[in-house]
Order: sequence, then structure tokens, then C-alpha cells
Amino acid sequence: MEILSIIITADSVWKWIRRLGGPGLLLLGIGDNAPFGVPAGSVDVGVILFSAHHGWWAYFYALMATVGEVLGGYLTYHLAEKGGQKTLEKKVGKPRAEKLYKHFAEHGFMTVFLGAILPPPFPFTSVLMAAGVMQYPRKKFFPALATGRGVRFFADAFLGGIYGQQMIDFFSQHYRLAMYALIALAVAAGVGALVYYKWYRPKRQREEAGARQAAHP
Repeated sequence: MEILSIIITADSVWKWIRRLGGPGLLLLGIGDNAPFGVPAGSVDVGVILFSAHHGWWAYFYALMATVGEVLGGYLTYHLAEKGGQKTLEKKVGKPRAEKLYKHFAEHGFMTVFLGAILPPPFPFTSVLMAAGVMQYPRKKFFPALATGRGVRFFADAFLGGIYGQQMIDFFSQHYRLAMYALIALAVAAGVGALVYYKWYRPKRQREEAGARQAAHP
């Protein structure tokens, strides 16, 4: 029942965003890159659907989504900059966090740029947090984030102009099937997260701690 309630709420939020148009995508973009987040891929779907049959307006929607993502990304960056190291390491584990730090030290711009292009389930929030923790220069952070997200959403707008109406027709005809698929995905994601945080990650941390102790008796 809780999952169904979430889906109904998400549907109401989507209808509200549709009424707002471009500013709605901007708000959705802020939520996507901000710490509280929105369902993965929501902004991509929004840009594609908004772009259907809108000609050059499609690229306005892509621009609004990009601006929102940059604002939300900076919020995450700024919060991590003020002391997010423990949060990041708790979120992804210390070994993965250290790999991110190394990536930033060697290839900071490309780490943000490529992360901004990659679609879900790539954990881009972790990249934004790592940028803040490492205090990656803003003059490099903003161009990398804006360019990466811009490439992604302008591509979405282009595809939306071609396939957007087909997506709208499909969801109109198969709304119930899509709802059941969302419920199944939400349940699977919840079970996966539970297994990861309660079993896999603690086990991996114990193994890594044991390996360190063996290497340094």
C-alpha cells in the first residue's frame, strides 16, 4: 500500500509539473541532482515527453532541465564541501569513496562530465558529493556539469521530437501495465537496497578489514 501511495503521489506531482511546463522541468532537475533526489530518469522522460510535437521549443525544455540540474548539483556540491566526507563514505563505502577521490585528483573534469552524461542507475550524486569533498574548483565544476547534462538533455529533446508521441501513445494505451511495472521495479529496488546495506556491504567491509589486518599484522 505504501508503494502504491508513492506512485499515486508521483503521478500527481507529474501532472503539476506538466502544467508548469519548462519551469516544472527546472524544478525537477533541481530535485534530481539535489540530496533528496527524485526517481531516477524522471528528468529524461520529462524532456522527451515535453518535446513531442513542440519543434524548437523542445530545446527550451532541454535548457530548463539542464539549468535545474546545475542548480541541484551545486547544492549537493556545496553541502558536501562543508563536511560531507563521512556521509559519502557511509553512502558508498570508504574504498569506493577513495577511488572517487583518486579519479578527481587525476581526471576531475572528465569524472564530472562523463558522470553527467551517463544514465541511471549510475550513482551521479556520489560524484557530486566527491567533487565537494575534494573542493574541486567551481570554475571547472560548473562547465563540466553543465556540458555533460546539456549533451544528455539536448539529445533527449531531439529523440523526443521523433519518438515522444509514440511514448505518449504507448503509456496511454498501457497505463495499468506501466503502473504494475513501476510497482515491481520499486519492490525490486527496495529488496536490492536492503540486501546491499544489511548483508553485502557489511560483509565486504569485514573482508576488507581482514585483508588490511593480514597485510599489516
